[in-house]
Amino acid sequence: MGSAAFDAYVAGIEPRTLPLVTALHAAVEAAGAGLDVAIKYRLLMYALGADWRHWVCAIDARPGRASLKFLYGVLLEDAGRVLRPGTSVLMSWDFAAGDSIDSGAVTAYVREAVARYPEYRANTAVILATSRAAAAARGRRRTSR
Repeated sequence: MGSAAFDAYVAGIEPRTLPLVTALHAAVEAAGAGLDVAIKYRLLMYALGADWRHWVCAIDARPGRASLKFLYGVLLEDAGRVLRPGTSVLMSWDFAAGDSIDSGAVTAYVREAVARYPEYRANTAVILATSRAAAAARGRRRTSR
């Protein structure tokens, strides 16, 4: 369960957030994808083959809450409708302190993200442009009401 990066990350988080981060980390590890783990930009980040530029997911712990971020979350099916838009391609799954983690669902989302990695790597520019255009269109619709 533990890794040097995980141990260092949890050493600096609020105690009431620790159960969330521990459960999320276990669910990510359960995906069995052999992800590398490191602390980057205050996130506990997971990547394939140490490709930190195209990381798969990351845990972001804040006081009283945590989120699981997917760099190219727009490619995920999001069957549970749990992902919140972030940047043009990033999506986050948010948890409050005390929430229970559906580890099976989290693991399934991570496995899907790992499976989509080659697609994202091969088509990053197109995916970014398409996502940015869709986000801009949503913004225009919101402001025109």
